[in-house]
Amino acid sequence: MFRIAHLTDPHVGPLPRLRLKQLFSKRLTGWYNWHRSRQDLHDMELLAVLVADIHAQKPDHITCTGDTCNIGLPDEWKTSRVFLEGVGDPSRVTFVPGNHDAYVRGSLEGLLREVAPWTRGDDGREAVFPYLRRYGRIAIVGLSSAIPTLPFVASGRVGSRQTKAVEQMLGDLGRDPDCFRIVLIHHPPHVGGAEAGRNLTDARRFEKMLGQVGAELVLHGHNHVGSLAHLDGPRGPIPVIGAPSASAREGTLTHKAGYHLFTIDRDETGFLLKAELRGLRPDGTVGGMGMLSLARIRQPIDKL
Repeated sequence: MFRIAHLTDPHVGPLPRLRLKQLFSKRLTGWYNWHRSRQDLHDMELLAVLVADIHAQKPDHITCTGDTCNIGLPDEWKTSRVFLEGVGDPSRVTFVPGNHDAYVRGSLEGLLREVAPWTRGDDGREAVFPYLRRYGRIAIVGLSSAIPTLPFVASGRVGSRQTKAVEQMLGDLGRDPDCFRIVLIHHPPHVGGAEAGRNLTDARRFEKMLGQVGAELVLHGHNHVGSLAHLDGPRGPIPVIGAPSASAREGTLTHKAGYHLFTIDRDETGFLLKAELRGLRPDGTVGGMGMLSLARIRQPIDKL
């Protein structure tokens, strides 16, 4: 049995003080949005309680699918490292970046220099995507969909190089019937997963790739809402699961701060996957909020 926690979009604050020249870019709109509403939405005390709840569940591994930053400031890179240190040691925590981490040109590179140990693959390289981490039967594949974009645009892209590399990686892993492949990406990787201007622009190509080589589970963030979709894979439907922002104080029940806790096991019929949503409950406490329905993830061994 292997237990893995997935949190995303913590948007660690407060926003550092800016120099005037740092506002002459897309950061101006981000700075305005933060002070208009986002600073009230993202609650750092709540985020700390959520991380403490993750630790209390004692998962074998923790994943974070991006947006530790807000507008990609150098001081935010350091804050992101402090946050990830609080989540856990790089040997037990895996990170992939989001669009806010690549807010303007140079932001992504600066962040990845700070948080490189949390992106280290089994080959020893850091911040090289895609990367692979193996934990026995579990294979975690990290992708980056983070790219700098124009103001009011939050789209992402995997790109042809990364898509070809991950196709090879997942294909090789898929030859092992005892391997459970988990793909981490910030943007929803399926067509219609996010509206235009916020979507993965090469989602159709990514869907086609997964349809050929498969995966057992895809985890993403970006939409700040808990979600479940399925993509067609060679072994059957692939669950694509999004989590809410880990620091969101307001919104509907599915939008409020939360994370997913997955349990991966096997029996005589194949892999079994269970998922629990934990987060901010109506009474203001943090705890369990129910199980996700993951029909059809159970895959017969004779089809593996």
